[in-house]
Amino acid sequence: MAAHSLRPTLYRIRSDGDNCLARKITVGGAQLGPIQKDDSRAAVIARMIDLLDKAHGRGCQLVVFPELALTTFFPRWFAEDIAEMDVFFERDMPSAETQPLFERARDLGIGFYLGFAELVEDGAGTMRRFNTAILVDGNGEIVGKYRKVHLPGHKDHDPSLTRQHLEKRYFEPGDLGFPVWRSMGGVMGMCICNDRRWPETWRVMGLQGVELVMLGYNTPTGNQHGGKEPPHQRMFDNHLSIQAGAYQNATRAVAVAKAGVEDGHELMGGSCIVSPQGEIVALASTVGDELIVADCDLDLCTFGKSTIFNFAAHRRPEHYTVITERAGAEPPPEE
Repeated sequence: MAAHSLRPTLYRIRSDGDNCLARKITVGGAQLGPIQKDDSRAAVIARMIDLLDKAHGRGCQLVVFPELALTTFFPRWFAEDIAEMDVFFERDMPSAETQPLFERARDLGIGFYLGFAELVEDGAGTMRRFNTAILVDGNGEIVGKYRKVHLPGHKDHDPSLTRQHLEKRYFEPGDLGFPVWRSMGGVMGMCICNDRRWPETWRVMGLQGVELVMLGYNTPTGNQHGGKEPPHQRMFDNHLSIQAGAYQNATRAVAVAKAGVEDGHELMGGSCIVSPQGEIVALASTVGDELIVADCDLDLCTFGKSTIFNFAAHRRPEHYTVITERAGAEPPPEE
């Protein structure tokens, strides 16, 4: 279509004269402010399109949106009948409501990561629910899908908590593993929120040569269990997990929040873009709709992957078997 002329085409010229797609990609982190329970999807999509337009103005070729970017974080509420929450799920992607986002991104030539609640019917007629993210390329085609593996929280209502966190009630653990995809000139990976805290997430993608990990999150500023974990500590831990994962796998990372006071509950911001050396190179300064941008040379991943994190040369998987043999920690017996 004619609007494809808006898409920037970048080339790098090798010394041998051959053209190849650039390894430099300008990435935007499209942080969203709060989405209230009564906000319509149309209103949210309009905000996202506005961020896409801003991203195009700053030369972005890829934009990362948050986890559950289309609705409020509904797992904070308990429903006896899980199906009552299906109003927050997407049965099709793109849907009639999200199609304008896909069309605008395609017209601008911008790829994007989008987190949402996915409702699918399996071959046996069972309805299955996942916390999902997709990667869409600059042509508007869905390149890959990821379903959140590390679900936090609990399954049943717990009156002892300051708030509920019922992801284990409303979602199944993801069943797609941690795949990566060749797209937009690099090796792309995805995860969601709590996945960022688990080193296995990063290493599985690292072992597939990932060069850019995209993740969205909806993270409260306070711990539902109370205790001595002030907001600044939670933000530190948020960034620590992303920076360590990026550094230890020589990959870039783009981590994007839904932030602010949502239905009376405060979510942290702190959206960031991280270099393969683990350095934050772009950081959000608000808890509202905000675009952060960084020029990312994916070739800079090569140094770490070929030196200290040359996995083929230095890993010793024969000593790591306990990681897949058990889920919980088992201390040695007391004497």
